[in-house]
Amino acid sequence: MLFAHRRDTFSSTQNTGTVHNYYERLVAESLLRQAPRASQDCDFMDDVSCVALNHLPPRYIRHDVDMSFYLSPIELDEITEKVHKAVEHALDFVKKREQDKKNLLDDDNNLESQ
Repeated sequence: MLFAHRRDTFSSTQNTGTVHNYYERLVAESLLRQAPRASQDCDFMDDVSCVALNHLPPRYIRHDVDMSFYLSPIELDEITEKVHKAVEHALDFVKKREQDKKNLLDDDNNLESQ
C-alpha cells in the first residue's frame, strides 16, 4: 500500500507536462537542419514531424537526461541515424504529396480553361 495515497490523489486531468516522446526534439532538430523551410512553415514542420515520428518507436520519458544516462554512445549514434533517415523519408513523402496535389490542381485548372 505504499502508493495507495498517491493513486487516490492522481486524476486524469492532472498536468503530465514532463512526459514526452524522446524522439520529438530529435526529429525537430534534424528537420530544421535538413529543411530550412520548416522554420517558416508550421504546417510543413508538423506534417513532416508526424510522418517521421510514425516511423520511429515511441520512447516516453520524463527528462531527456534519463535517456542520455542509460544509452551508450553507440546507441546514441544509432538513434541519431534512425532519426535522420526517418526525417529524410518524411521530407520525401510530404514533398511528393505536395507536388501531387499541385499537379492535380494544375490539371483541374487546365480542364476548366478549355
